[in-house]
Amino acid sequence: MTSATTSGAPARTGRSTWTVLLCWITVLLEGYDLVVLGAIIPTLLKTQHLGMTAGDATTIATLSLVGVAIGAVCVGPLADRLGRRRLLIGSVVLFSLFTLVVPLANSVTMFAALRLVAGLGLGACMPVSLTMMAENMPADRRARASTLTMTRYHTGAVITSLLALQVTDDWEILFYLLGVVGLVVAVVQWFKLPESEAFVRAQRDGARRVPFTELLKPAYLRAGMGIWVASFMGLLLVYGLNTWLPKLMNDAGYPVPTAVTQLLVLNVGGVVGLVLGGFVADRRGIKGTTMGWFAVSVAMLACLSVRMESDLMLNAVVFLTGVFVFSAQVLVYAYVTNFYPASVRGTALGSASGIGRIGSIVGPSITGALVSSGIGHPWGFYFFAAVAVLGFLAVATLPRTSAGDRAEALGPAA
Repeated sequence: MTSATTSGAPARTGRSTWTVLLCWITVLLEGYDLVVLGAIIPTLLKTQHLGMTAGDATTIATLSLVGVAIGAVCVGPLADRLGRRRLLIGSVVLFSLFTLVVPLANSVTMFAALRLVAGLGLGACMPVSLTMMAENMPADRRARASTLTMTRYHTGAVITSLLALQVTDDWEILFYLLGVVGLVVAVVQWFKLPESEAFVRAQRDGARRVPFTELLKPAYLRAGMGIWVASFMGLLLVYGLNTWLPKLMNDAGYPVPTAVTQLLVLNVGGVVGLVLGGFVADRRGIKGTTMGWFAVSVAMLACLSVRMESDLMLNAVVFLTGVFVFSAQVLVYAYVTNFYPASVRGTALGSASGIGRIGSIVGPSITGALVSSGIGHPWGFYFFAAVAVLGFLAVATLPRTSAGDRAEALGPAA
C-alpha cells in the first residue's frame, strides 16, 4: 500500500504540472492574439494592404470577436461530452492553422473570414483551459487557479506589444509566429496533457451528458442569470477600457504619451489584481470578494472622470482600476468552476465566457459612440462606473456555494 501510494504521488504531481503549464501557455496564446490585430491595424491602413479602410478594419476586428464568442458558447457542451483534453487540443489546432494563413489572404473578405474561423478555435481555448485548471485544484483553491491562469492572458498581450514594436512593417511575422507556436503547443498537449480527472470520474460514475438547457433548470437558473449578467458587464469593462482608455485620457487633457502609458499601468494593475484576488477569494469566499472587487471598481472608475493634476495620483487610480476591474471579471469564472458539478461545468463556463464576449463587442462600440459624440470624457467613465454597479448587483443575486455543492463538484471520492 505504501509503495503504491508513494509511486502514485509523483505521477499525480507530473500530471498536475503538465496541466498547469500547458493551460497557462494556451491562455498566453489567446492573450497574444487579443492585441495582435490592434497592433497591426495602423500598419495595414498606412500601407493600404488589400485596399483596407478603417471601416474594413473595424469589421475584421468585430468578426474576430464574434468568432471568439461563438466558440466559447459552443465548446462547453462538447467539452462535457467529449472531454476537456480533446477539445482543447482541437481548438488550439484550429486557431493555429487559420492564423498561419491570415497573411496569405488575397482580399479583405478572405482576411475577415480567416479571422472569424480562427476566433472560433480561440474562443474555445480559455473556458476549457480554466475548467481543466480548476478541476486540477482542490475546491478551496479554485479561485486562485482561475486568476493565476489569467495572468498569462495579459502576459501574452504584453509579448505581442513588444514584438509589434520590433517587426514594424513586417506584420506577417506576428501571425506566422503565433500559428507555428500554437501547433507546437498542440503537439506537446497531445503527448503530455492528461484528461481532467474530474471528467473521467464523472464519466466512470455514469454522470449523464447534459445539454445547455440543463443550465435553465431551477437548480441552476438563478446562478446562471447572475453569472451571465456579471460576465457580460465584466468583459464590457475589460475590452472597453483596453480599447479606449488612451483616447479618453487624451480627451481629458492629458498629453498623448501620458495617455498611452496609462494603458500599461492599467494592465500591470490587472496582473497584480489577478494574483491578489485569487488568494483573497479562496480565503474569504468567492461571492463576497467579487462583490467587493466590483464595488471598488465603481469608485475607481468614477474617480477617473475627474481631471487630476498629479501624475502620481493619476497612476495610482489607474493602477487600482486595473487591480479591481480585471480580476472582478475573472472571479466570476472562479465562481462558475466552484459552483457547478463536473458534469455541467464546461457547459456553464463556456456559456459565461460566450455571453461575456458579447459585452466585449458592446463595450468598445458604446464607448466609441461617446467619443465620436465628443463626450467621451467624462461620460465614458460614468458609463463604465454604471456598468460596474450592474456587475455588483448581478453578483449579489448569486447563491453562496454550499458544502454540498463542493462535495458534488469533487465527486464521490470527496
